[in-house]
Amino acid sequence: MSENPDIVVTEAPHLMSDGDSTLLVMSDVLLALLPATLAGIYLFGINTLYVIMAAVFTAMAVEAVFLRRIGSFQEVLGDGSAAVTGLLLALTLPPDISPGLAAAGAAMGIIIGKLLLGGLGHNIFNPALVGRAILLAIWPAAMTTYSSPLDGNTTATVLGGAEYSYAEMFLGNIPGSIGETSALLLLLGAIYLFFRGRIGWRIPLGYLGTVALLSPLFGANVLVQLLGGGLMLGAFYMATDMVTSPMDDRAKLIFGVGCGLFTIVIRELATLPEGVTYAILLMNALVPLMDRYIKRRAFGEVN
Repeated sequence: MSENPDIVVTEAPHLMSDGDSTLLVMSDVLLALLPATLAGIYLFGINTLYVIMAAVFTAMAVEAVFLRRIGSFQEVLGDGSAAVTGLLLALTLPPDISPGLAAAGAAMGIIIGKLLLGGLGHNIFNPALVGRAILLAIWPAAMTTYSSPLDGNTTATVLGGAEYSYAEMFLGNIPGSIGETSALLLLLGAIYLFFRGRIGWRIPLGYLGTVALLSPLFGANVLVQLLGGGLMLGAFYMATDMVTSPMDDRAKLIFGVGCGLFTIVIRELATLPEGVTYAILLMNALVPLMDRYIKRRAFGEVN
C-alpha cells in the first residue's frame, strides 16, 4: 500500500464503486427518458423540441456560469445533473408553452432549487419541480393550457374531465404535458433504471400503491389517477431522486406513501387537477427529519 494514498473528496451522491459515477447515473436517466421525449416531440410538434432544448441548454449554461465551468461541451455538461433537471422540467410543461418560459423555469430551478443551497448533494428540493412550481405560480394560464396530440387543438386533460380510453392513456395519445402522457414509455424507462440499479422499488410502489388504494375512497377512478397526469413521471423519475429522497429503506417506503397521499388529496380536494409537483416537494421538505429519526442500520448490526 502506498504511504501516501490518494484521497478523493467529492460531494454526495457518492457513486464511485464498480466504475459508477454521477455522470454515468445521469446518462442512464437521460437514456431512460429518451423514448418518452421522442414520443412527446412526435405527438405534439416541433415547439416541444424547442421547449426541451431551451430548458436543457439553459440549465446546463446557468450551472456552468455559476460554477465558472465554461469551455468544451463536456465541461459545460459537468456531472450531467443539470441536463437531467432541464429535461425533467421540459417534460412536465405543456406542449405549446413558450421556450422562453421553459428557459426561465430551468434557470430558476437550477439557481433557487440547487445552486443557492450548495449544489448537487446539498439541495433539499428537486430542482426541476422547483422550476415548475415557480412557473405555475407566476404564469398559471400558460402552465395549464394543453393541446391534443397531432391536431394541436386546445383541450382539457384527463384529470381536467376529458374522456379517453385506458389504451389511449397507456400509450400516450392524450393531451397533457410533453413527456407525461405515455405510461408505457415511462414504464419501459423505469424498468431500465431499475435493472441498472439506479432506482429502487420502495418509493414508486409506495407512491403508486397509495394512490391506487386511496382513489376509491375519494370516488376517483383508479386507472385514470394512475395513468393520467404526471404520476408515472413523478413516481419513477422525480420522487426517486437520490439527493432529495431518504436514505433508509423504511423511510423510502414512507416517503412514497406520503407522496401518494398528498397527490390524491391535492387532486381531489384542492382546486388544482394535478398534485404531483406539490406532493413531492412537500415530502422533500420532510426528508431531513426522516433521515434524522429513521436511522439506517449499521453494517453488521443485528438489533
